Amino acid sequence: MMATVVSTSHLRVHRFAGLAPGPRLIVTGAVHGNETAGTRGIERVLAEIERGEIDIVRGTVSFVPVCNPLAYANGRRMGDRNLNRRLQPTATPQDNEDRLANLLCPLLAEHDVLLDLHSFRSPGRPFVMRGPADNRGALEPFAHAAAEARLAAHVGVQRVVDGWMAAYAEGVARRRARGLTPGAVHEDPSYGVGTTEWMRSQGGYGVTLECGQHDDPAGPEVAYRAIRQTLALLGIAELPLAPPAGPFECLTLAEVIDRHAEGDRFAREWRSFDPLAEGELIAVRADGAELRAPRAGYIVFPDHSALPGHEWFYLARASERVL
Repeated sequence: MMATVVSTSHLRVHRFAGLAPGPRLIVTGAVHGNETAGTRGIERVLAEIERGEIDIVRGTVSFVPVCNPLAYANGRRMGDRNLNRRLQPTATPQDNEDRLANLLCPLLAEHDVLLDLHSFRSPGRPFVMRGPADNRGALEPFAHAAAEARLAAHVGVQRVVDGWMAAYAEGVARRRARGLTPGAVHEDPSYGVGTTEWMRSQGGYGVTLECGQHDDPAGPEVAYRAIRQTLALLGIAELPLAPPAGPFECLTLAEVIDRHAEGDRFAREWRSFDPLAEGELIAVRADGAELRAPRAGYIVFPDHSALPGHEWFYLARASERVL
């Protein structure tokens, strides 16, 4: 298996073009530098292409094994900031992630479909995040929900999560209403835009596959199988297509809760997708106010190191959108 050699001064892209027309796929890994399951999965697929075990016959596929070389080289989540927030080109780049965005955004826009490979901190099973239903709204207009659902169904996991941008936008509105940090970047709805959100804004579609815990030895296998499934589903390579991995558990992010002060604390050591009973104590504010689950559901993305004024955890419930 080839090993990704990383330079922090350039971005490496591997592109293969079939002789027959077809869709344009991009597969990305290590948007966060300590999330390497995708990188390992991409390396394995690249090695199989080089050995002739996978033949790219139509369309194009681009692989970016390491989207954030500085963060990857240092084994940490970020270089200067979170690359998967406020992902947009800028004429006046201020940091490492701004410079990467100026390369990644046009690269993503050249493609039709994105498979973005991530992992997460606490133990848990893999899941996939998809975008909104088809709509013409101002927040995230979209017209490829059926194709995106089909992709989500074939990447090999059973838990499907939606609602990211809507939940994030509501959180922004609450931050603005509190008025504690006027003009802060996390009070801008565009701060919720990452790779898949940018892809949809450019007319494409894509999913984020969370391949498991960062150090789970099964994570690279999850990524590898998802890449092969995506190549087969899109007809880019003539590979066997496994059936969808259902039955599916479809959830929607209903609300984001921010941390307000250093004294805010969780009631216990939560992990993503821990179930919540209605009224269950989740956390206690520094002033003693209790945060309880408004209804039965799940806690998602609890961040035990969240800074005051930033997202602390999400609440999820069953989604009305089934696969």
